[in-house]
Amino acid sequence: MTDALEREDVRPDSRTPAHRSTTHRSKAQRARELRAALSEAGWSGWVVRCALPAALVLWLLALSRVELSRMGDLGLLQALPPAYFAALGLLTLGFVTALRAPQVRHRWPAAYVLALILVIHATPSLLYPTLRYAWAWKHVAIVDAMLRHGGTVPGAGKLDVYNQWPGFFELHAVILRATGLDSVLGYASWYPLITNLLLVGPLLMLYRSITTDRRLVWGGVWLYFATAWVGQDYFSPQAFAYVLSLTVIALVMRRLAVARSLAADAREPRERRPGLPGALALSAADEASARGGWRAAPFALVLVLIAAIVSSHQLTPIMLTVSMALLALGRRNRRTVLPVLAAVAGLTVLWDATVARPFVSEHLTSLVTALGSPDHNAVAGLARLGQAAPGQIMTSWADRCLTATVFLLALAALIRHRWVRRVGLVPLLVAPLVLLLANAYDGEMLFRAYLFALPAAAFLAATLLWSPRAVRPPAPKSDPPGASSGPSSGTSSGTSSAPPAARPVGPLRTGATAVVLLGLLAGLLFGYFGKESMNYFTPQEAAALRYVAATPPGSRVVSLTANEPGGEMRYDDHDRLVLGDAAGADLQRLAANPGDVLRLALERPNAAGGPSYVILTRAQIAECELTGLLPASATKAFAAAAASSPDLRPVFSNEDAVVYQYVPPGGANAATAPAGGGTP
Repeated sequence: MTDALEREDVRPDSRTPAHRSTTHRSKAQRARELRAALSEAGWSGWVVRCALPAALVLWLLALSRVELSRMGDLGLLQALPPAYFAALGLLTLGFVTALRAPQVRHRWPAAYVLALILVIHATPSLLYPTLRYAWAWKHVAIVDAMLRHGGTVPGAGKLDVYNQWPGFFELHAVILRATGLDSVLGYASWYPLITNLLLVGPLLMLYRSITTDRRLVWGGVWLYFATAWVGQDYFSPQAFAYVLSLTVIALVMRRLAVARSLAADAREPRERRPGLPGALALSAADEASARGGWRAAPFALVLVLIAAIVSSHQLTPIMLTVSMALLALGRRNRRTVLPVLAAVAGLTVLWDATVARPFVSEHLTSLVTALGSPDHNAVAGLARLGQAAPGQIMTSWADRCLTATVFLLALAALIRHRWVRRVGLVPLLVAPLVLLLANAYDGEMLFRAYLFALPAAAFLAATLLWSPRAVRPPAPKSDPPGASSGPSSGTSSGTSSAPPAARPVGPLRTGATAVVLLGLLAGLLFGYFGKESMNYFTPQEAAALRYVAATPPGSRVVSLTANEPGGEMRYDDHDRLVLGDAAGADLQRLAANPGDVLRLALERPNAAGGPSYVILTRAQIAECELTGLLPASATKAFAAAAASSPDLRPVFSNEDAVVYQYVPPGGANAATAPAGGGTP
C-alpha cells in the first residue's frame, strides 16, 4: 500500500506548472525541428511536398468535369480537361525534383510513382460505368463458361484455344467460388490498376539487383510506367503471365547479383570480407548455397510461377525461354540460369505436347512459315493505317515515335555506359526482339516485343537522364573496424543504403529531364487513351448484349465487328458470325454491298437450328471508322439495310444499340425473342 502511494505521489499532474512547462517545451522542440527540416530542404523540399497533393487535387477536379460524349478520333484525350494534363505536369516536376534533392527522403519518389499509376490507370475505371475493352469482356465470358461447366467448356468453337491454356481463367473461377461473387465484372474494371501496382515490386527487385543509386532505380520505374503505352494490362492471361514472367526474371537477376557479390567477397582476405548488405542480405545458409545455384524454397517458388505462366498463355513462356537462354550465354551465370531455363523450356514443351497439342498441331505449319518472314511479322500490326481516321493516324505515329525513342535511348545508354553491358540488361533487351523472327501473333508481335523489352529499356534510358559522375558497383554498407572496402567485381549488384557518389544535378539538367519525361508521357497518353472511342462501352450497349446472351441456346448472332461488351457471353450455347472478320475479296464485298452480304449470311441455314439475330452497336461503327476497317458509307448502308429489311424484326433498341431477329419468309422462329427488350 505504501509503495503504491509513493508511486502515485511521483506521477505528474497535468494541472501543475511543471507539467505544462514540460509539455510546452516538447511542443516547442517539435516546432523547431519542423522548421529546421523545412529550412534544410529548401525550395526543392517545398516543391516535392506540395506538388504531389496539388496534382491529386487537380486530377480529382478533372475527373468531375469529364464529358465522355466529347470523345472522337483521339479518344479520351478529347474528353479530358486541361486540369488532368496539369496534374501530370505537376507529378513530373515533383518527381524530377525529388530525385534531384538528396535530402528528400526515399519515400517521395515512391509516392510519385504510385500517383502516376493512379492518375493514368484509375482514370478509365472511375469514369466508365462499364468494363473497358472488348477483349476484357471476352475473358469475362470465358471465366463464366468455365465456372458453369466446372472446367473445360464443350462446344467452344474458335474459343477452344482457351481450354488448352486455362490457368488464368481457372484461377479466377476459384476466386469466384471462394468469395461467392457471381462474376469477375465486380473487379475486372480495376485490373489495369491492380496489374500496374503489382509490377512495381518486380521492377524494384530487378533494378535494385543492378544498382543502389535511388535515382536510377526510381527513374527506371517511372520511365517504365511513363512509356508502357501498349495497354496489355487489362483483364487477360497476357497481363497475368507478364507480371509472373517479370517476377521470375527479377528473382533470377537477384540471384545472379548475390552470386557475384559472394564471388567478389571470396577474392578478399577473410578478415576484410564485408558481406552482403541491404536488400541482398541473406541467411548464412543462403549465402553458402548461392555459389552452387538455388536453394530449394526459392527455386520451388520459381517453378510455381513458371507453371502458372505455361498453363495460362502461349507467348510468354517462349519470351521467358529466350531471355533465359541469352542470359545463360554468360559462363558465370549458368549455375543460376540453366536450372530456370530447363524448367521453363521443359514445362513449355510438355504442356504443348499434351494439353495444347490440338492447337499446336493445327497451327504448326503457319508457325514454320512465319519463321521466314520477319519483315512481315514486324509490320503486320501497322496495316490499314492509310484508311484510318486522322486522329488514329496521329496516334499511330505517336506510338511509333515513342517506341523508337525508348529504344534509341536504351541504345545510347549501352554506347555511353560500359557498366550497363555487364549486368544482364542486354539479353533482356534483345530477347523479345528475337521473336519477331517467329510469328506475327495476329499483327501484335512488334508491340508485344516492345512490352517485354521495356523493363530493360526503361532502366537503360534512366542511366542517360540521371547518370552520376561515376556509376560503379556499390561499396558495402559498412566494413569491419579497421578494414577498407574490397575491390569491385565489375558486375556486382549488391545493395546498400546509399547511392554511389555523384555530381549534383543542376537546375538546367533537371529542367531538360522534366521536358523529356513530359514528351514521353505525351506519347503514352496518345497510345493508351487514343482508341477509347471504341474501347469504351455505354450501359445501353451492355444491355443489348445481355439481351442477346439471353436468347435461346442454338441461336446464331450476326454482328458487323466483334467490338462489343460481352458478345461472347454464353459462347458455348450460341453460334457467332462476325462479318468484319472477313479478309481480301470478302471484306471488299462487305464494303461495297453490305446489305447483300447481310442477306446472304442470314439465308445460310443455321446448323444449330435456332433463331438468328443481328446486333449493331455504337462501338462497332466506331471501330470500323476509326481503324479504317470499313468506310462510313458502308456502316451507314449496313444500318439502313438492316432497318429496311422485311425479314428483320427489331426486338431490342436504344440510342446506342439495336437487335433484330431474323424472321424468314413463312414466319419461322417469329416468337422466340426473349422478353425484356428495349423500345423497338
